[in-house]
Amino acid sequence: MMVKVTASEVNKLRKTTGAGMMDCKNALVEAEGDFDKAIEILRKKGQKVAAKRADRESSEGAAIAKVNGDNTKGIIISLNCETDFVAKNDSFVTLANDLADLALSFDNKEAFLEADFNGISVQDKLTEQTGVIGEKIEIGSFRTLEAPFVGSYIHAGNKIATLVGLSANVDGAADAAKDVAMQAAAMNPVALDQDGVDQEVIEKEIEIAKDQLRQEGKPEEMLDKIAQGKLGRFFKDNTLVNQDFIKDSKMSVAQYVKSVNSDLKVTGFERVALG
Repeated sequence: MMVKVTASEVNKLRKTTGAGMMDCKNALVEAEGDFDKAIEILRKKGQKVAAKRADRESSEGAAIAKVNGDNTKGIIISLNCETDFVAKNDSFVTLANDLADLALSFDNKEAFLEADFNGISVQDKLTEQTGVIGEKIEIGSFRTLEAPFVGSYIHAGNKIATLVGLSANVDGAADAAKDVAMQAAAMNPVALDQDGVDQEVIEKEIEIAKDQLRQEGKPEEMLDKIAQGKLGRFFKDNTLVNQDFIKDSKMSVAQYVKSVNSDLKVTGFERVALG
């Protein structure tokens, strides 16, 4: 005899798991009305879907930045999926935000994935949602930043999230950190300053500059000096504190921060972009 399942039981299972109405009804029928068993059935379905979609690209999703109560630590996580359609779904974005709130308490992705999220691990929640949504769902980026003051910015559509650290929590720090975080989102710097640029990148830029100069017919003995000048331009364009400040190109980002407080410096940044 088939067990009768009430609408309120189906609704309760939907709220608990986020699964579709028919999936919840079928799971409850299969579990003969046993609520916990029905959750387990839905989980197993998620595991099967996850296994089938393991090799799929999950380059879409939501990048979320969060900062703790005293603005001393920030986190960026990306909840990745396969399509932009899912990434824009309200419940997907809500889940990404809830996971980011939890992630603030952790320093690495591995510990976070094992953490408790409403009674199950984060990893199990991702597997469950893979079954619910039918797409590969995973945590992509996990970045943390600590500083005397940390600010954040999320670009429209949750495609880019940034964190910026400042050297002190002074008057105006919140606005300055947000402005610089917006700068990092828009201008995609490769490093904080020239000291943070990878040596390989520097050597590659010098080679590119020399090749261009040779094609322009510049004499070999002048190449090093001119290439160094071009490298200086590369640092100005591609390192955060040396870039022209997007809200006032008459000053650099470092100068803008100093205009807020003469002792204030940018100490670090993180940037995650999706899609």
